[in-house]
Amino acid sequence: MNERAIIHVDMDAFYASIEQRDNPKLKDKPIAVGGNPNGRGVVCAASYEARKYGVKSAMSSKKARFLCPSIIFLPVDMKKYKEVSRRIRYIFTKYSNKIEPISLDEAFLDVTGKDPIKVGKEIKEDILRATVLTASVGVSYNKFLAKLASDMDKPNGFTIISKKWAQDILRPLPVRKLWGVGPKTEEKLNKLGIYKIGEIEKYNDIILKKFGKRGLELIEFSKGIDNRPVENSLKPQSIGEENTFSEDVIDKGVLYSTIDKYVKDIIYRIKVRKILIRTITVKIKYNDFSIETRSFTLNYPTDRQDVIKKTANYILDNKFKINKKIRLLGVTVSNFIYPDDPLQLRFNIDS
Repeated sequence: MNERAIIHVDMDAFYASIEQRDNPKLKDKPIAVGGNPNGRGVVCAASYEARKYGVKSAMSSKKARFLCPSIIFLPVDMKKYKEVSRRIRYIFTKYSNKIEPISLDEAFLDVTGKDPIKVGKEIKEDILRATVLTASVGVSYNKFLAKLASDMDKPNGFTIISKKWAQDILRPLPVRKLWGVGPKTEEKLNKLGIYKIGEIEKYNDIILKKFGKRGLELIEFSKGIDNRPVENSLKPQSIGEENTFSEDVIDKGVLYSTIDKYVKDIIYRIKVRKILIRTITVKIKYNDFSIETRSFTLNYPTDRQDVIKKTANYILDNKFKINKKIRLLGVTVSNFIYPDDPLQLRFNIDS
């Protein structure tokens, strides 16, 4: 039986690199794709020239400008980025029929039975030829290690983590390098005295007790074990819209009109997928940066715009006690029923 061969492809500073490619005057300049630094904008992507100053995605545009006064801000052109992503994904189909996109700019490929090093290099060359953009590629025997590898030599990197060397590579790395470990989990592990991946083994029992099923996953990842398959068509768990207002809002009329706009976009996206939804969630971030979310689950699944809008407004009116100005509003739908779900067929027959 062949050992699994997994490739992770991660485009380098994707949005920013596309803008630099399309405008030669931006080459080698620190740029950020995102919102206006004079308002409430957020950085969506930063070029490597900007990253040298500490500019990161999800950072406020105002802070980015403070860190890098010479930074050039550009608006998001999602239509263009999606088109480039489509071309890259087409390249992947030449090499595998098991492709799991993670976002517009990264994906896993299962190339078991092929020479993954040869395939990885060819994919890099094909992407560069087709898009004039560079990608970093990681090759290993599972998804966690392939993704870890692709991030080890950016930009334009190519890294292999073999089973022979996996443990030596993992042991000295900080625990935040484990899949799914964010600041909160890292802090919890640090409080247990665990800072490096190699230290986890001493605390297996405590980790299992404190983190449960998630703890078992952390232990396995620390040993280089990840049995998750590359899944061809990951179904989204939720669909939503959220945005930061240009100015803090207290007027409910503005909130209602914003919900209306969000729901129209959400309806289009669920109609395209031919799915029904049951749960509606409203998210509010206040001007003191505190966040509240409230949800409501319907008795029956729906794709009706009026029902989703009415429910979101109901949540806003009855499940929040709004006594502060609002910085951000979001609406998300979840708890999906898909066209191939027998439950979906039953509801279609009954309706």
